[in-house]
Amino acid sequence: MNPIRIRRHNVTFQPESSRVIVRPFIPGKPQIVATILDRALALSEVEADAQLQGILVEFASRHFDIESVLLVHYERVRPQISQQPPLSRVRQLLIGALFSGEYALESAALFNPSIVPHPDQSGVPEGGLRFIMSLRATGEGHISSIEFRTGLIAPDGIISVEPVSRFVTVPEIVPNPTYKKRRFITKLQEMGFEGVHATAVMESLAEVFTLHELDESMRRVRRESKPVSRDLRRALELFRWLADSNYELNFSSKLAMSERIIFPVSANETNGIEDARFVRFTDDDGSILYCATYTAYNGRAILPQFIETQDFLHFRVLTLNGSAVQNKGMALFPRRIDGRYAMLSRQDDENLFIMFSDNLHHWSNPQIILRPSAMWESVKIGNCGSPIETEAGWLVITHGVGPMRKYCIGAALLDLNDPTQVIGRLREPLLCPEGNEREGYVPNVVYSCGSLLHGRELILPYAMSDKASAIVSMSVDELLAALLASGS
Repeated sequence: MNPIRIRRHNVTFQPESSRVIVRPFIPGKPQIVATILDRALALSEVEADAQLQGILVEFASRHFDIESVLLVHYERVRPQISQQPPLSRVRQLLIGALFSGEYALESAALFNPSIVPHPDQSGVPEGGLRFIMSLRATGEGHISSIEFRTGLIAPDGIISVEPVSRFVTVPEIVPNPTYKKRRFITKLQEMGFEGVHATAVMESLAEVFTLHELDESMRRVRRESKPVSRDLRRALELFRWLADSNYELNFSSKLAMSERIIFPVSANETNGIEDARFVRFTDDDGSILYCATYTAYNGRAILPQFIETQDFLHFRVLTLNGSAVQNKGMALFPRRIDGRYAMLSRQDDENLFIMFSDNLHHWSNPQIILRPSAMWESVKIGNCGSPIETEAGWLVITHGVGPMRKYCIGAALLDLNDPTQVIGRLREPLLCPEGNEREGYVPNVVYSCGSLLHGRELILPYAMSDKASAIVSMSVDELLAALLASGS
């Protein structure tokens, strides 16, 4: 048994079905859309208003500003309406409601948490810490998104969480984001599109260009290429897909942290944004950037993505480049090491790797640092978030999969100056699923996407069988002593 005392906090994060957003609900067949529109247009203005008022009475109190959302959804089907003069606002709202539906973001699960210090520590008592926790919320169809919670670690170690709003709001998607030309071309080359079509589109663009400028360049190339070949159509579709995979989001500063939700935006994440691993990154010049890797899933393939924010209000979502950008579980170190960025990863769905880069968005040349060893991790191992710097070395919280696909949480220690060297590794897990923790969407699992150090305590939020989440803490001195005693 490990000589590490685990403190379980009276804090749980349970999924709540009443937290809903309004999503488009538009049939795929144009003739069905046309039939629905005909029914709405056949109503008199009085009848349309009566129907709308009933809808607002039933649904408006469940959302901040439902009318704005309904008007957006109306605009999506407006091109199929030929009627003149323009429709009244009442009719537009009613049509918007016909092509809308509520989606319960966390009706199935609220799990796989990560935790970072809040950028605003004003008003926190000395010795305390305000934190932000990210959680993977899953609803109907197993579509995952990122939610946030805030809380406080008191000087005595007691953890409390701010009340959660019943409202949830998706961010504004910046309509004309910017891109860096060199990074865009690198990704095109990795995807096998570095030929004449890429050159024709990219050569007229500046080193930093906008989405509108990219679209105009693609239209020009299409006009000048007659007839338009199949290869060109495919290339232009891929260029736009890549652009749509790199986007920016803005939340209103009036929204509480629990009211902000990052819901899938691009085509490569239509089936979910999975397992965000947030870390507070401090660069060599002292600047702070909150970063996260996550897994985009479209129902067929996964793609590691990257999030950057300084304030949890404005987010940039980016594709990553390089031969090592694959599989799940990429976790960034919280600072550079000898001037280079460092990242943990899992390239082969079995072992734990490390890699270094001069470019935060380009990763290659991974090397194995940990292989499955003990029986509880004999199927595969991975990280549970970014490494934590201690005076003894880089503390890595790991997960291991053993018999009956049981997930446990362990720990390893890497050399502070050369993290390719493992100097300690627990032989027994820190945390195993017990009692009710074993029951959930995926049974027999405990899992985390990130922890933090507060004083001499390790704060470790963790998910229970892909259903709900909880928090434990432990003495980092006891943990380090056990790791150093265990050897590599």
